[in-house]
Amino acid sequence: MVTKRQKRAEKKLKNLSKQKEKYPELLKKLIDECDILLEVVDARFAKEMHDKSLERAIKKKGKKLIHVLNKSDLTLKKEKRLRPAVFVSCKTKKGIKELREKIKIEASKLEKKEKRKGILVGVFGYPNTGKSSLINSLIGRGSAKVGEEAGFTKGIQKLKLCKGVYLLDSPGVIPEPHYSNSSVEKIAAHAKLGARSYEKVKDPEIVLNKIVQEHKRAFEKFYRLKFKDAEDLIEKIGRKKNFLRKGGQVDYDKTSRYILKDWQLGKIRIN
Repeated sequence: MVTKRQKRAEKKLKNLSKQKEKYPELLKKLIDECDILLEVVDARFAKEMHDKSLERAIKKKGKKLIHVLNKSDLTLKKEKRLRPAVFVSCKTKKGIKELREKIKIEASKLEKKEKRKGILVGVFGYPNTGKSSLINSLIGRGSAKVGEEAGFTKGIQKLKLCKGVYLLDSPGVIPEPHYSNSSVEKIAAHAKLGARSYEKVKDPEIVLNKIVQEHKRAFEKFYRLKFKDAEDLIEKIGRKKNFLRKGGQVDYDKTSRYILKDWQLGKIRIN
């Protein structure tokens, strides 16, 4: 007998599947309809987040692409392969004015060249790259939402940047080649990039292990302790925070998610 809980779970999976199928079409519409595209990536992981296939599609359509490297305050690295690029930080407001002016300049060029008004700027990128914060920083508080753009799937909102220039905000999407619900490597990559929340990721200990292997020194510096591997880190942080089960055993799941949260919130800086 199928329980109500199982029915709800099955319905949720079907809805997720339907939404996942919409994303490629949604991005195609964004590229087709917009004059300028902003690819928002986390400055710490710009290379991993950059979608080459979408860049090719944008260039094939003859559209202008600007790479926006957000959260630049969390790293000293400067990705030089993505051009044109603007380094921004919604937290410190660094680069926001530069990006706004760059958009206006490109919009002005298009208006003069094609003698038309109403330039559309599409914003896309992975989940949790700070797209919403970026858009709020660009348009400023109190800017009115114009409403959904005609012909677009629900979820894309049209917002006024300045006279004759509008931003189209799209849902965060993990590109199809990088998406997986079963590959430990891909899921670990999603968690590392913040595209999968520390609250929802499966097997957080395994995911954390993959990240710690790559950035061990950053974790040691942040927590001010030396450890052998991810298991040792979880053990030490679990006991320090008193995340214990009955019998005095460390709660590995809770501790792993706690550490992943620090990572995804950008508390653990990498160089």
